Amino acid sequence: MWTLVLIGLLGGLITGVSPCILPVLPVVFFAGGAKQPGGEPEGDVLVRKKTKNRRPYAVIGGLVLSFTVFTLLGSLLIKALNLPDDILRTVGLVVLSVVGLSLLVPPLERLLEKPFAKLPQRKVNPNGGGFGLGLGLGLLYVPCAGPVLTAITIAAANGKIGLETVALTVSFAIGATVPLLVFALAGAKISERVKFFRKNNGKVRAIGGVLMLLLAVALYFDLPSLLQTKLPNYTGALQEQVEGSDSISKLRLSSLGDASNQALDKCADNPNGELRDCGPTPEFENIGGWLNSAPLTMAGLRGKVVLVDFWTYSCINCRRSLPHIKDLYARYRAAGLEVVGVHTPEFAFERDKGNVEAATAKLGIEYPVAIDNETSTFTNFRNQYWPARYLIDATGQVRYLKLGEGAYDQTENLVRQLLQQARPGVALPKPGDLPDIRPTDERTTRETYLGYGELAKTYAPGGTPLKLEEQADYRFPVSVPDGKVAFEGSWTIDYEKATAGPGARLRFGYTAKSTNLVLAGEGTVTVSVDGGPPRTVNVSGTPNLYRLSQTADLHSGQLALTLSPGLQAFSFTFD
Repeated sequence: MWTLVLIGLLGGLITGVSPCILPVLPVVFFAGGAKQPGGEPEGDVLVRKKTKNRRPYAVIGGLVLSFTVFTLLGSLLIKALNLPDDILRTVGLVVLSVVGLSLLVPPLERLLEKPFAKLPQRKVNPNGGGFGLGLGLGLLYVPCAGPVLTAITIAAANGKIGLETVALTVSFAIGATVPLLVFALAGAKISERVKFFRKNNGKVRAIGGVLMLLLAVALYFDLPSLLQTKLPNYTGALQEQVEGSDSISKLRLSSLGDASNQALDKCADNPNGELRDCGPTPEFENIGGWLNSAPLTMAGLRGKVVLVDFWTYSCINCRRSLPHIKDLYARYRAAGLEVVGVHTPEFAFERDKGNVEAATAKLGIEYPVAIDNETSTFTNFRNQYWPARYLIDATGQVRYLKLGEGAYDQTENLVRQLLQQARPGVALPKPGDLPDIRPTDERTTRETYLGYGELAKTYAPGGTPLKLEEQADYRFPVSVPDGKVAFEGSWTIDYEKATAGPGARLRFGYTAKSTNLVLAGEGTVTVSVDGGPPRTVNVSGTPNLYRLSQTADLHSGQLALTLSPGLQAFSFTFD
């Protein structure tokens, strides 16, 4: 426990001096000193008295409280109440805007501070507005992701919120906000000691209010992320070094399965590709159907070497790994290898068995595929990634796992070793020579979803505000940065996809060798890259991955798409 608390504090401190905090620094600085002078009435006269400014502590206290509570419980509350995914961010923006306005309009501030007053009939608590501001900032404060924040997020998403997770979250929040407290206290000291601030308290408060409103507008249009992507992540290496401990790894993995599967943790970090004893293989559980096979069990597969591949059919990472999985199956099946593809959906449309059947046939998959719509098997294997490969020996023990793409030669070498152990003297084919086509350039644009919740992160600033589940007309902004989406014409956007209406057009700034889009429906997509000659992509049927563009080298450019009315667009992928 104390190790986790120490790691949380140190990880938070490192995060607190990272580029992620830059957008909130000016607001915290001015908020720390933006208080009304204290006083007590004596008859009809208000006598001014010097009071200690606790507003900086109120701001940071509110931030720590809201960040902790809503990081741990926010997703559970949203699901339970069936609220929009971005409701907390919206509330934070409203709070920040209202507090900013209150600094410009004193009567509004007095109204807001009354709930925090200890004795409302005598005086208003001068620190109340600071606490409310902190609560709002806590909903908007997004620290740089690292192992600690990943462990907290996974635990919260799976409902595995124990004392350790709470302690880690609180300690991380405190550590991350210590630098902010320093800025708030500095603002308070300057406001008290510098003559200009003392004589122009009203102007200083107005500046603070304007800054808060500007931050709210910038956050709404996701402008801070543009700044952060241009700055070097000068704390990244130190963050990984401090947070990448066994304690954090165990906490992260413990939220994924029950205690009987904890031996799988031994295989989680195996860069050298060694065969290890990672405990018995979990059984296939709550499988909704099987493709290419009668129902299978791990017990019934004893005597064979088994490769369990977790995948989902619209995932570009999974699709890049599939040729290697199919090649292993084709070449080593006769020697005793069985491959089982466990299809665990990421989108709702991937839960449709017919869609999975069509994709399996189109992709040429001939090995058994299990439909894991309840994610029970995914969780039992303590999995965290698409794709993920688990290698099991003939006695039913897990011996190796690979999370994500790559290491295909390593996987094949271990398959050969296990086949030879299971059947000494077995004749094996020569090792395969398929190239690894995954992108290795970190500049490649990441997968981008077109559902309403995710679009809050990737929607191009300056575009028409998004409307949820209603047909609306959109207009392009002046420019579309790399990794950002913009709409024009008529679109209907729900939590999973964007459906084209009349005149529907789309722009996307990207960096990649090839671009792809998951589409469904009947119609065409006209594609132009950097204003070049258009080409037409025919779309038909259930959701599937369509190639939009391809270049020999990494290319930074603009996609311009025109979609037929009724087409559904789910996500962009890049390689």
